[in-house]
Amino acid sequence: MNKNVDEKVVADFGREWSAFDQSGVSDQELLDTFRQYFSVFPFDRLAADAIGFDLGCGSGRWARFIAPLTRTLHCIDPSPLALDVARNNLSTFDNCLFHQASVNEIPLAENSMDFGYSLGVLHHVPDTINGIKQCVAILKHGAPLLLYLYYAFDNRPVWFRYMWKLSDIVRRIISILPYPLKYLLCQLIALLVYFPMARTALLLDRSGFRVSSFPLSAYRHKSLYSMRTDALDRFGTRLEKRFTQKQIREMMTGAGLENIVFSKSEPYWCAVGYKASSSV
Repeated sequence: MNKNVDEKVVADFGREWSAFDQSGVSDQELLDTFRQYFSVFPFDRLAADAIGFDLGCGSGRWARFIAPLTRTLHCIDPSPLALDVARNNLSTFDNCLFHQASVNEIPLAENSMDFGYSLGVLHHVPDTINGIKQCVAILKHGAPLLLYLYYAFDNRPVWFRYMWKLSDIVRRIISILPYPLKYLLCQLIALLVYFPMARTALLLDRSGFRVSSFPLSAYRHKSLYSMRTDALDRFGTRLEKRFTQKQIREMMTGAGLENIVFSKSEPYWCAVGYKASSSV
């Protein structure tokens, strides 16, 4: 069976979550970030006895906010290192179950889940559309699936997209280096690029300037710890895909989701869809 996974990417993310288990992020910052990603999630439809899944749970940073709202949360990740971190971070919850599995090996029955989410994961697998289909297959009809996929800067000016292309050349070089060197370079990028640009955006924001198109302005309220984590995530990952909102909508529809809603604010693109009654 095709696991639909890149083992080198899995190993890199395992190291990332071991290095950055999110213990250096304040509860408030994690909550604020959670609210950004889950802004379109239908919490009003989440029953207390709901059973759902977190695909690519990583450190468990989102599960810590979802677990108290549900009966059972299945935390799935192909990395044993990531699952060790998640188990530790979620040790106070007795309703989290952990599964080491790729998206094509999810050990859950079809049409069994009341909800699911996969944030920042399926743009790192070889076949994204098939990954979405695997998630939809285990949902009950009408159940929501929340996705976050890297955007293709389709809502950004041309100069912004060219700036990204330059950064992507850097990523392609750094991501294939030995891990210790890759880690060091990513930390330098966080310190010398992310931090000064984010804090500049914060100063401009407080001075009344519009900073939505300012590079790395999304980090203006975030800690250096988060920037260090995301720099390693962004420049240390060898497999990365980006999609326009139109492409994401088409993939979600093709996977059997309907009534798709996109978040209108950062991070882009977060979208929720509901399993159609005609889905198999």
